[in-house]
Amino acid sequence: MRTIITCLLSLLTFSSNAQPRELQGTWIPSRQEMGGKALPPAAFERQRLILADSTYTTIAESVDKGIVKYNGDKMDIYGREGVNAGKHFTAIYKCNVEELIICYNLKGDSYPTSFTTSGDPLLFVSVFKKQPGVRHYRNKAKE
Repeated sequence: MRTIITCLLSLLTFSSNAQPRELQGTWIPSRQEMGGKALPPAAFERQRLILADSTYTTIAESVDKGIVKYNGDKMDIYGREGVNAGKHFTAIYKCNVEELIICYNLKGDSYPTSFTTSGDPLLFVSVFKKQPGVRHYRNKAKE
């Protein structure tokens, strides 16, 4: 009985941290907002967010890499390489097939409660469109 309970707890822990399949891929920002103000498109036109399994890569002025843990519509983002190495950000997200919206709390002390940033300079929203034809699924042959 103890073995069954341990297996079930392990499965629940794994499934809550597993990246939803629709999030995997390369995402291109189409709109960004911080502290209630829209950022100009020139500020993010070369940015990319790549989500694969439980990892992320952000390509902007530099490259950031790290781990993402999921729990329902919440994310915990842990920077491992780049300018955000050692930092923890909290976020909420919503996704459909072609659009991903993430609201980040750059302080990382709590999850945002909505997808608006008005009145809080530490909240950041990014709306992404999925880059067509680019998928990043785990290669089981390598495991």
